[in-house]
Amino acid sequence: MKALVLTEYNQFDLQDVPKPTVGPNEVLVRVQAVGICGSDVHGMDGSSGRRIPPIVMGHEASGIIAEVGADVHNWATGDRVTFDSTVYVLDDWYSRRGIYNLSDGREVVGVSTPDFKRQGAFAEYVAVPQHILYAIPDNVSFTQAALVEPVAVALHAVSLTPIQVNDSAVVVGAGMIGLFVIQVLKLAGCGSIIAIDLDDDRLALAKTLGATHTLNARSGDMANQVQALTNGRGADVSFEVVGAGPTVKTAIDCVRKGATVTLVGNLAPTVEIPLQAVVTRQLRLQGSCAINGEYEAALALISSGRMNVEAILSAEVPLEEGADWFRRLYDKEKGLIKVVLKP
Repeated sequence: MKALVLTEYNQFDLQDVPKPTVGPNEVLVRVQAVGICGSDVHGMDGSSGRRIPPIVMGHEASGIIAEVGADVHNWATGDRVTFDSTVYVLDDWYSRRGIYNLSDGREVVGVSTPDFKRQGAFAEYVAVPQHILYAIPDNVSFTQAALVEPVAVALHAVSLTPIQVNDSAVVVGAGMIGLFVIQVLKLAGCGSIIAIDLDDDRLALAKTLGATHTLNARSGDMANQVQALTNGRGADVSFEVVGAGPTVKTAIDCVRKGATVTLVGNLAPTVEIPLQAVVTRQLRLQGSCAINGEYEAALALISSGRMNVEAILSAEVPLEEGADWFRRLYDKEKGLIKVVLKP
């Protein structure tokens, strides 16, 4: 089969590689659409340490079941499916307690670390275990289904965060996940949703998708501007969706005393935090890791039209053009948010 292989950092090659063989509890999916994730873009240069070459990346995908393993039940060839990005063990201590995203030995499709390598979906076929599969509703396209994973990431982050109707929220970073977080916050009943970014075009899109206010981070002191929009207190909750020191500080600075700051971005391995501000203002900092059962809700929201995924889609291109589009995303080409490859 054809696969887009990261052969060394910053180098992709379209190669003929062996088609995956399926285990007893696995299915072989013929990939119809696969999204380029921001974590893939940062992984390709080695900065994240989670895409060690050679590796076929790609974890946001949809397709058609082409083959089923001997012990697979309730799935058949021809079924339209998408799948969770996390591969976990069902009898793990964490999985048994309903937090499979934290399971020991978890793997991520299309990721390679010193601990594991799991080939991904920038290819004609990918093999995945049956217990991470989800059926695609008839009115949801393969391209839409390839965007379910980031929607589920946003749902998970918001589900962890204590939010009441009419609360105020700040979202630092109006990239793909941030734009989905904004839509989820609107569905959750937030009264004020304040998007912060450096890109005016992304901020305009954030406004279209549910942000009540937008702030360009270059426009001055973000904390003072947020306080002016929140009765002088600061936001009830904030979401950091970049993963860098300055944006983490912004997310902390913009909330009121006793607030919750949910950290979703995962770019930098370490960042500094204003410890005394966190302690003396009694803030709660929490991480949000991947997905924990939100796929069904994400699919339902897309199917019903309550979640707009097309708005963030920049291009649909053949797999053969993947290397070029990776470079364009890496170079932060203006207007690009999400690219979907079609094997």
